[in-house]
Amino acid sequence: MAQISPKLLIPESFQVSRDDITGQLGLIWELIKAPLIVPLLQLGVYICLAMSLMLFMERVYMGIVIILVKLFWKKPEKRYKFEHIQDDVELGSSNFPVVLVQIPMFNEKEVYKISIGAACGLSWPSDRLVIQVLDDSTDPAIKLMVEQECQRWASKGINITYQIRENRTGYKAGALKEGLKRSYVKHCEYVAIFDADFRPEPDFLRRSIPFLVNNPDIALVQARWRFVNADECLLTRMQEMSLDYHFTVEQEVGSATHAFFGFNGTAGIWRIAAINEAGGWKDRTTVEDMDLAVRASLRGWKFVYLGDLQVKSELPSTFKAFRFQQHRWSCGPANLFRKMVWGIIQNKKVKFWKKVYVIYSFFFVRKIIAHMVTFIFYCVVLPLTILVPEVKVPIWGAVYIPSVITILNSVGTPRSIHLLFYWILFENVMSLHRTKATFIGLLEAGRANEWVVTEKLGDAVKKAATDAAKNKNNTKSFRKFRFKFTDRLNTLELGFAAFLFLCGCYDFVHGKNNYFVYLFLQTITFFITGIGYVGTII
Repeated sequence: MAQISPKLLIPESFQVSRDDITGQLGLIWELIKAPLIVPLLQLGVYICLAMSLMLFMERVYMGIVIILVKLFWKKPEKRYKFEHIQDDVELGSSNFPVVLVQIPMFNEKEVYKISIGAACGLSWPSDRLVIQVLDDSTDPAIKLMVEQECQRWASKGINITYQIRENRTGYKAGALKEGLKRSYVKHCEYVAIFDADFRPEPDFLRRSIPFLVNNPDIALVQARWRFVNADECLLTRMQEMSLDYHFTVEQEVGSATHAFFGFNGTAGIWRIAAINEAGGWKDRTTVEDMDLAVRASLRGWKFVYLGDLQVKSELPSTFKAFRFQQHRWSCGPANLFRKMVWGIIQNKKVKFWKKVYVIYSFFFVRKIIAHMVTFIFYCVVLPLTILVPEVKVPIWGAVYIPSVITILNSVGTPRSIHLLFYWILFENVMSLHRTKATFIGLLEAGRANEWVVTEKLGDAVKKAATDAAKNKNNTKSFRKFRFKFTDRLNTLELGFAAFLFLCGCYDFVHGKNNYFVYLFLQTITFFITGIGYVGTII
């Protein structure tokens, strides 16, 4: 049989450089680029521009509304009926409602004393206050310490109960649900919830309970978080900037316009009747707080956000803990949206525009689009257009719109305005994890219900640093907060650092838009987080 010529199988244009692998790959690229790569990438650009416009309009709308709220809206005390509950010598404490305080915990060695002490220090008649420590700890030593702390306060006359379960079914939602089943809380009308690192001021109940007492249609009063360790490191400053926008704008606007916002899971007070009417705590997602809030809102209950009522709390100070937290906060809402969107559409108890607000603004734009467009556009599509110059990104989409969005996002933390540029780069890195978690939630994939409790260090790091400063030769107390270098490595971030670096080099040599400046800076940020040093002390 005559030998078949390779020219019959390989196009003639390939014969010239068939021994040159690089040349062959280049020819293959040229063959598929025009009919396949360019149209797909152009479609990606159009989709990303559409998502950018959606996020832009949402941010502008929120900015306009928050200005109107600050200038013309009445404060909650004027918008709703509000009268302080007065101490009465004749009636005693009978005019005060019975309040339950729940403190869910899981191996909270560093902070359990802080939260228990703050709850026991609340200014409220002792016979009208029930404190419930819901301890799901798996460490016997920690469980013993928490129980002894509860006993210490009980010996001082505080009505505090240490509650444990046989298993962690339902995680936090399961613990809260189990706590409400106890016979000794059946007479309680309201429940205040504080995570283990939260420290309410003594007047917390006196400033919040009157909204519930005097307005029977209000189900939830939410306080603002204030962070005690915001200045600990660069990581905590970045988190403060993101969360301050959430409280200053998103929750304020939701409370003022639709009397709805997502419960933050802590530093809030619920009307127990509203919890029961909404179906109680459910553990079907990792955002049981948002789940309950949406269900209660669909039944017509109103929420009030008090921006001037602040509760001290702690931000994750390690990148590993922050990543786990962001996975839960991004995956949970997407998964909840998947499970509730049809129920929201069919609901007949709320107005049409409130449905639009909840589905489009609250869920779709803020919980899904915001994560995806940040990562897909600025970390994938835009760099790829450098390699495919046939695809153009308009300057308004690449520069102007994101600049306006960034400025609007920064209004919550003016003291950190000098960190704004690095915050943008850091948020782009975190959008990688948030986008991945969002897809996991929407598709209900393997990690959709993963729950990792956020590590809290309390004052331990501060004490260790102080001890180390006093005795430079003694570093043992500080070393336990360090990690092996291999434990710090994050391969996903390092991979994207390499990709963006290559795109930046190509743009530096062949490009015309000077995107390499952004790409090199973004590469550095991905690299820093990739080697786990994002939390550098400032």
